[in-house]
Formats: sequence, C-alpha cells, structure tokens
Amino acid sequence: MSDVPPRSRPLPSPLPRLPLPWPPPPPSGAPADPARTVSRAPEGPVGAPDPVAEPSRAEGADTADADDTGTEAAAGRTAPPCDVPGAADGRGPAGERRTAERGLPRRGLLLLLGGAAALAAVTGTTAAAAAPARRAPGDDPAAAPATEPVTDRVADLLARLTLDEKISLLHGATDPQRLGQAGYVPGVPRLGIPELRLADGPAGVRVQRTATALPAPVMLAAAFDPALARAYGQVLGREGRALGQDVMLSPMVNLIRTPYAGRNFETFSEDPLLTADLAAEQVRGIQAEGLVATVKHLALNNQEKDRMTVDVRAGEQALHETELRPFEAAVAAGAGAVMAAYNKVDGLHATESRTLLTDILRDRWGFDGWVMSDWGAVHSTAAALTAGLDMEMPGGRYFGAPLRTAVRDGRVAEEDVDRAVRRLLTVRERYGLLDATSAASGTGGTAGPTGRPGRAEGVEGTRPARNAPAGAAFALRVATAGATLLRNEYGALPLTGTAARSIAVIGPTGAVPFVSGGGSAHVVPDAATSPLDAITARAGEGATVAYAIGEDVYGTALPALSPATDLEHVAVGPGETWTYEGTLTVTTPEDWTFLVHHDGTRPTVTLDGIELFPAAPAPGQVHAGGIAGRAPDGLTVRRTARALTAGPHRLKVTAQGGARGQVFRLRAKTETGRAADVAEAVRVASAAESVVLFAYEEATEGRDRTSLALPGRQQALVEAVTGAHPRTAVVLNTSSAITMPWLDRTAAVLQMYYPGQEGAAATAAVLFGDADPGGRLTQTFPAAEDRHPTAGDPRRYPGQDGVAEYSEGVHVGHRWYDAEEVEPLFPFGHGLSYTTFTYQRLVVAPVPPAASGGGGGLSVTFTVRNTGRRAGTEVAQVYLGPSPDLAALGIDQPRQCLAGYLRLELAAGERRKVTVPVTARTLSSWDVARHDWVLGTGRRTVRVGSSSRALRLRTEVRVPSP
Repeated sequence: MSDVPPRSRPLPSPLPRLPLPWPPPPPSGAPADPARTVSRAPEGPVGAPDPVAEPSRAEGADTADADDTGTEAAAGRTAPPCDVPGAADGRGPAGERRTAERGLPRRGLLLLLGGAAALAAVTGTTAAAAAPARRAPGDDPAAAPATEPVTDRVADLLARLTLDEKISLLHGATDPQRLGQAGYVPGVPRLGIPELRLADGPAGVRVQRTATALPAPVMLAAAFDPALARAYGQVLGREGRALGQDVMLSPMVNLIRTPYAGRNFETFSEDPLLTADLAAEQVRGIQAEGLVATVKHLALNNQEKDRMTVDVRAGEQALHETELRPFEAAVAAGAGAVMAAYNKVDGLHATESRTLLTDILRDRWGFDGWVMSDWGAVHSTAAALTAGLDMEMPGGRYFGAPLRTAVRDGRVAEEDVDRAVRRLLTVRERYGLLDATSAASGTGGTAGPTGRPGRAEGVEGTRPARNAPAGAAFALRVATAGATLLRNEYGALPLTGTAARSIAVIGPTGAVPFVSGGGSAHVVPDAATSPLDAITARAGEGATVAYAIGEDVYGTALPALSPATDLEHVAVGPGETWTYEGTLTVTTPEDWTFLVHHDGTRPTVTLDGIELFPAAPAPGQVHAGGIAGRAPDGLTVRRTARALTAGPHRLKVTAQGGARGQVFRLRAKTETGRAADVAEAVRVASAAESVVLFAYEEATEGRDRTSLALPGRQQALVEAVTGAHPRTAVVLNTSSAITMPWLDRTAAVLQMYYPGQEGAAATAAVLFGDADPGGRLTQTFPAAEDRHPTAGDPRRYPGQDGVAEYSEGVHVGHRWYDAEEVEPLFPFGHGLSYTTFTYQRLVVAPVPPAASGGGGGLSVTFTVRNTGRRAGTEVAQVYLGPSPDLAALGIDQPRQCLAGYLRLELAAGERRKVTVPVTARTLSSWDVARHDWVLGTGRRTVRVGSSSRALRLRTEVRVPSP
C-alpha cells in the first residue's frame, strides 16, 4: 500500500470506531446480519426508528396504488442459499447435524435445477423455512472465522514428518497420472498423507476429460443473485470431486478496473459490494461439496499486460474499500486457500508482501487457511516464506531444494516451514483430504470445532459420480439468468409472428458455438449446440432460417498451386516428414490472411523465404479459447496477415508427423473474399423478416485487449447488415465492455458474454421470449475509447516505467463516471426486460445495532410493480450518497455507491413490497489516520432504481452514531 500522510486532527465523537468483532454474533434466534436473512416471509419495518431520525419517504414516488396490497418480500439482496438447509454450517432446520450423503442431496439438486418451488414440492416447506439465516457476503469483514485449533492428528503428523517431507508438501510437482489439472502436490505415503490435485475452475473444472462448461463468471454476476453463485460453486465442487480434484482454483475476485483487461470475463464486476457478495457465496458452494476453494489473485491483479512485473500503487483507503473487499468476504465465508498474485504491490512482489499476506490477511481478517502462489509467481525463498506464502506452484524452484538448503544453513528457521505445513495440513484435515482415499465431504459430514465442514461419517473411498445432465441444466439456468438485453427498439424482441418464421442468422459465432474464453477458464464441454441449430429448432417446422457467415475466421482452400497439390487435408504418418515446394500465383495485389490448422507440431510454412507462423508468445499458444484458435473439428488454428503483390510467390511447407502422426491444412482469406462474405450476408439478411447477427471478441489469460471495438471486420459487417435490414438484433459474445458506433442502427442488442455449453439454448430462449432476459450489467460500457476510467493516462493503465498508479482512488467503475460526470454508453446495472416496472413508496429507517446483530445499518423498503402483460425479472438497486461528517474530515467518498440490490421475478400485474438492508460496512469508509473503518454518519441520500443512472425514488435519512 502507498504511504498516505495521517491527519493530525482526531475524529470527532459522531464518527466512532466500529466495534470488533463486527458485526458481532446475533442474539439468540436473530440473524447475524439483515443482508444474510434468507426468509421470504412477510415482515414489517426492520427495527425501530431512531428518535431523532424518522423514517424518510421518497421524493417523486408513485402513490397511485395507495392500498399497497401486493406481495411483501423479506429483507436481503436475494436469498443466498439455494441448495439445502444448513448447507454452509452442516446443520439441519433445527440446528441438528446432518448425516453425510455422498453427492448433492435430492433436495439440493431440485433447488439447483428448479429453485425453491421444487424444494417445496418435495418437502412441503418454503425456501424461507428451509434456509438458515447467515451474514451477508461481503459485509462481515471483521467477523472473520475464528482460528481453528490444530488437531491432534495434525500435530502428530507434523512431529513425524522429516524436513524433506515437509518441504515436499510446500511445492508442486508432476502428476504421475497426468489428469490434466493445473497443479499437483505429492503425498507422503509412509504417513498416509495422500497426494493433492488442484484444478482451474473459474467456469468449470479444467482437466483433460470433458466437464460442464458453465457460463463465464461475469455472466453469472449479471444475474445479481448470490443464491445462484452458491449453486454455481456447488456444481464446481461436485464436478471437481467427481473428476479427481481436491482444490478448486476459484473464484477470481479482482475487480474489473479497465475494460481492456484480458480476464474480465473470469471475474464478477467493477463493484466491490456485488463482487464480495458473489465471491462469498461461491466459496460456500464449492466447499459445501468438500473441495477447498481458492480465492485469487491477492491483490490488484487487474490487468494481464505486464502482469509479472508491474508495480501497482494503490492508496490505503482505495485498497480496503475496493479491491480487498471481495477477498475479505471470501475469508469471512471460510475460504480454505488464497492465491497470491503475479504483480508487485508497493514495490514488492505480492508473494513477498507481508502487509498483504500476514498483516491484513491473517492478523486483521483472521484467515487460517494456506496461501499458494500463482503459477510461477515466486521470486525468492526466505522472503516469500516469512512474508506468509505457504506453497509455491507449480514446481519447487524456490520452495524445493533451495528451501532445504536455506533451513540447513540457518537462513530460514524450520519453525517457519512448520508453520506453513501446519496451515496446509489443518485445511486438508478439515476437508478430509488427509484420508488415504481423499474421500472428502462437504457440509453433509461432521463439522469441526468452528462448525466448518469435516469428513463424512461412514463414507470412505468414494467420490460422487459426475452428473452431466444436471450440470447442463444448471449451465442453461445461469446463461438465461445472465442474458442482458441492452437495447430493444419498437419491441423487436422477442421474435413473434412473421419475424419468428423468417430469420437470417449472420456471423461465425452463429454457426460455431462460443463456449468460453481462453486460459484458466477454458473448459472442454461434453457437447455444445450452435445457435443456428438452436434457433432453427425453436422456429419449428415451416419456418425459414437462412445463414451467412459474414466473416470467415477459418479461411478457404488455397487457389491452384504449381505444381498442384491439395493442402486442404494432409495426413502425416508417425515419424514421417512431409514437404512441399511450389508457387502461389496472385492475380491482384491485396491483403491476404494465411491460416494453418494442425493437431500436432505446427508445420513450418514459408512464403518467399519468410516464416509465416513463427513461435508465438506462450499465452497465444497455451491459453487457447473462444473460436478463432480452434477449428470446429478440433484442429488448432494459427493465422497471419501479409500484403501480397501480383505475381508468383514461392511457398514451402514442412510438417512432422511426430510420435503419433498429425493432420493439417493450409488455408487463406483475401480482401476480395471478405467483401464477398459481407455481400452474401446482406443478401441473406435482406430476404428475411428478421435478422440475428452474432458478433464476438476473444479474450484470454496472458494478454489484454488492445481495442474496445469488435475485432476484425465485424464492425463493417454490422453496419452493412443493419443498413440493409432495420430489424437486426445483434447478439454479443464478448468478454467485457465494447464500443458500439453502430448501436443506433440496430433494433436490439443482447449481451450473452461467454455463455458456456448451453449458450445456444439460452440465446434462443431469450430471442423467442421463452425466458425473460434476466441479466444486468456488472460493468459500465463506455461511449468511446477515451471515455472510461483508465483512458488517456498511461500511469493508470498499463503503467509507466513499470508502475501502475490507481489514482482514481475509491472511484472505481461506475463511481468514476459519476465523479467525472461522464455519460456512459450503458450504465452499471442496466438491463431491459420484456415487461415494465414501476417503483413506489420508498421508506428508509435506521436499524439500531441491537436489531441488526450489533452493526447497525439502514432498512430500505419500497414497492416494485410489474406493469406489463407478462412475467419478468427486475433487479432493484439501492444507491447511497456520501456522509457529510466524513466529507468534513476530508475522507474521499463516491458520489453514490451500490448499497444493496434484490433480484425479483414478478408475474404480470404483481406488486411486491421489499426491504433491502444496507449494512454498517456499506455506510462506512476506511480512515487512513486510524487504519480502520469509521461509520459515515449524518444525513445521507438514498436512491432506488433499475441502474446507476435510472434511479426512480429518492429520499434522505440521518445515520445516527451507534
């Protein structure tokens, strides 16, 4: 953290330091925090109003429905648990321990696939009766889990391990079974300590075998539904166990700070509160199934460019209020492991930052798990170990032989090694990962002294069977919930009548499913249908669905060569070498793109003596994803552009069969061919009643985007097609925000992100109105390349002289647009439904500490009504203005911040009164003079609406001192 000069004047009495632990445990029978309350039973005002702070009513509220006879909903953002009663603490409805069942119980699976209604159908109970109360994700910062005592077994193992055995547990190695996961740590057979396998898991379990390819986390986040995040974690956890894994390297919780970042699709949001909520629930879901969740990357790993070396400088206040909040929430949720980032923080590699790994993570938050490095992120032995790093991955360059030597030479104390091993063994014992079978259980098993999940009783030597149909059904549910309708002019969507019977599908991702991004999140699914097939099936018999590629990403066969040869399909046998030398004759000077598709060692191709496909940087070859890097038949694709003159060009191709042989092809695409593709797309579009144009961009770990525009010639394709047909709906498979200079020419824009294996079915369901688009933007879309938080200042991004300065402070994401009064293309929280909603009768009241479990806060109550003719989804959002008392002290605050939200599904005409809690943490700011949180008292503005820029209701309330 950057050094910030402390203020000399003390804080006045209206700004007391918040009590620790905060919030304290609830009184008997009371929830720990109103935001954790999951009951949906009707309730009245939360707590009694402060004598000097009367409840405030909104300005401009619609009071036409004065009787307010609609359904009343309970407090909360949404009900966090969506699986089984007591899933996070191992207890049943009455607090009794639940016996273990290997795998997801039937009640849980029904909830996973069908929601609370399915649970009620089986049990006769409501979700409110079934679900326990708990603290809100992201808002129990000081209530970190109590340090679990070292068990007798861990102490005994530690005493019996030799130094070499201890060290072997602290770094990765090569897995002899080669399951394809990210990491492996050998066991100690003589003591019965099993091996440990760690799999990437942002959007599915990444191993050699097929797995459920879930929608990208950014699409999960678009649902604004912590309950769904928990279920997402459960799917990851169960599949991870079924596929032989013990640790999930998930969730990624770094904030979306710049729209260029290559891994924006792997994380949740630009907003600290929303990210914290989802992170906490996903951790609970993963660990409910018996795997260890790994929250990553601590900290400030908000870009891929120069990620190994960039030195990030963020002020203390900004660090705690923005980037660290999700990590803190994950720790409070019981995360077993944390991954330290690649980058530097205030001059030190994150893996050597005692401030992050010990002072904050362990001493302030009470984290009692283990800290591993990101892959290849360690740069020292003693400095990293003593700073708080416990495990080096994926090998032992620093924590292998060098650590042994350092201990024997006296440069590292063996007690430092013991401390790291103790942390690791304690978590492994907690999840049953010290059993020879590694038959760990989630909360279905017994719980340790702190109520955390332990080993299952009576279950040995088994792992759950993978349930691919259930995974597919859940992937569809998430993709539908996160589908975000950005624009819908004149009711262009859903497709009905003749528009649903005569459809043109345009674009490469219309015919080839875009499943996932590249890098850690890339998963090979069991199957993935193309949108074209899904739309055709949904349109039904008698409908006409035509297709045009618009932009060819795989190329076409080369023109005739001399001497003649067929480079469209070349098979090279094992141990063989195949060569060709000839002439490619170009008739017109123009730009060419050459493409090689291969399944073995990349063929060497030279044109006029110049290598067309030289070795690419590691991210370009290793972190494959999307569609452009792999052909529909599975061959790897490399491409390169060349401007060719008219006349002959010498071509030489050499391919090695290697040990198993290979197949390859060489293709090309010219400007003439591209123009023909666009012309054909316009022709097909013009002949249809409606057009669905699919556009995409490919993001991956290891590199950032260089532009916010659609890549290739897609912008020209969109402009040509929308110019020819006004009823064009653009479906975006993009990782993050893009610019849309063509927006006004479209009828509709549907953001589908990287939707996983069921993306086609979800897209068709939304296009035809079988499902309401349920998503809302978790990141602001800028109007132009120069109109976003990191535009025009290289010191902010990507950094200057190796240093990136987070000079925006607490004004991250939508807060920056408000502070700078910049109009976005689409604001944070934006998303349209196929119906309409009104907001009415806003009442805000302070919640005394006693009523909230000790932390205090606000109760925000209002009514939402579906005024349309069909059922629909709304995400009601609460925004909070700054504290005048904190402002008087010079503490920087956002103009407004997201303070709460609630996802609602309302039938046509339904009205529902809801209460959204605003916790004391959200009312507080970090004070650098005290190095602690202080409550923002005084009169504060509360606004409610459907996005950060569509706020329908407004009122003020005085936040009293506790």
